[in-house]
Amino acid sequence: MSGAGIGTGAAVATSGTQGYDVLVLGEVLVEIHTGTALRDAADGTPARVSFSGDALNAAAAAVAAGARTALLAVVGEDELSVPLLARAAELGVDVSHVRRSPRPNGAYLLCADTEGDREFVYWRTGSAGSTLSVEHVESWRELLTSSKALITSGITGALSPSSREAVLLAAETVHAAGGHLSYDPNFRSRLTGRDDARTLLARIAPLAGLLKTSCPADALAMVDTDDPAEAAARYRALGARTVAVTAGADRLLLDDGTRAAYLPVPVNPDPVDATGAGDCFTGTATARLALGDSLADSVAYAMAAASLSVSGRGGTGRVPHFTETAALAAAHRADTLADGSVHER
Repeated sequence: MSGAGIGTGAAVATSGTQGYDVLVLGEVLVEIHTGTALRDAADGTPARVSFSGDALNAAAAAVAAGARTALLAVVGEDELSVPLLARAAELGVDVSHVRRSPRPNGAYLLCADTEGDREFVYWRTGSAGSTLSVEHVESWRELLTSSKALITSGITGALSPSSREAVLLAAETVHAAGGHLSYDPNFRSRLTGRDDARTLLARIAPLAGLLKTSCPADALAMVDTDDPAEAAARYRALGARTVAVTAGADRLLLDDGTRAAYLPVPVNPDPVDATGAGDCFTGTATARLALGDSLADSVAYAMAAASLSVSGRGGTGRVPHFTETAALAAAHRADTLADGSVHER
């Protein structure tokens, strides 16, 4: 799986206030985390407040992987905005470009899960995040045209009609400037219908340098298959350059157009919660590509970071430092070479 890192191109600056390695466009959420299955929740069930959302999860992972990273989002003006932004800044994410809206921040309730197959309860209708619009994207145009990579998702595009248009414009802007786009369809049936999600995917896929998705969940909804290899082929037929398909907790299919292979994921012996692991993968892979690593190395680091991340509760409960990620990736690669556990489809 050799491959060059992201080409910077003439449009990319590398100094001053512009020229971030990674921009992340999306939603930040208040996370209410309970250790009790949601159906078993009762009066007095204890809960823990933290901060997450796929954009914050991916941005935190990109920072940890060594990338200069900024969050492009709209947050509210309620009392929770202060600790929300403080947490993002604590994680090393630049929040200086975040916009504000006189709406409440979105929130969600979840319980701990080790397999990534969970139900969420959301409160985000009319949220600050859902006001994301093309006007916001226009205000970030200089950032988008001068930075190396953008991460966004189908969740962001499903928040509202204006958010959908914002995602499209941001993706088109970065692509036209020669930057890299990472996209995760992240289908959520409680947010959007399959037809709308597929229409957005068809517009975004031809712009995507890396499309990360899950199988069977996303693949069945988006491309009508529960086979990872077939899903990757169908996403590539839509125009995505490279596709990474998570197929359970222990393997990933990577298809870069020249080769499709199943890669074993490092096993976490003590998983706590898989929330945000996919976002961690995307943030890490995009960061390392932006920093010049090959596709093979970037994906190896991303798998290691995602595996480590499930040792924490919530989307940003465990954001591994890159030294730890690199060490696990190296050890896993040595083990994989020893037992020959990489298989082409």
